[in-house]
Amino acid sequence: MLQSTTETVAQDLSRARAPGLLRRLATMAYDLLLVFSVLVVAAALFYTLYSAAAGSESITGPARLLFQAYLLAVIAGYYVYFWTGGRQTLGMRAWRTRLLRADGENLRAADALRRLLLAVLTLAPAGAGLLWVLLDRDGLAWYDRLSGTRPVLTLQKPKP
Repeated sequence: MLQSTTETVAQDLSRARAPGLLRRLATMAYDLLLVFSVLVVAAALFYTLYSAAAGSESITGPARLLFQAYLLAVIAGYYVYFWTGGRQTLGMRAWRTRLLRADGENLRAADALRRLLLAVLTLAPAGAGLLWVLLDRDGLAWYDRLSGTRPVLTLQKPKP
């Protein structure tokens, strides 16, 4: 009897290895450098447009709240873009990991946003949500479990 595609993906996912703590930290550090670079460009764009429109060199009052919300949206957009559709952040690509849903499918935007929010919340108490990978039987962090996502190691490319 032939198995359905979902059962096959689930079985393959159960054999996949989760990245360890050091690989996760290296991926996060790499991605944070990239996110910081994107934020510098985004902030410069906002500041330039705001200065031209308002004729002021400082962002104050409601414009400051708008600026902060804009930067949060840029961060969320970065991760949602790279985590959905089977794409990887550059840090994930460098450290050969990718994200899947618990059922083995690619993340959707709602999955990525949920994961990002839960990662922020569970990393806040001294990184406890991430340190959990050292104790978890499947090597998953709190935000992996709560968001229904799973990072997996990808195969290394053969050398020519």
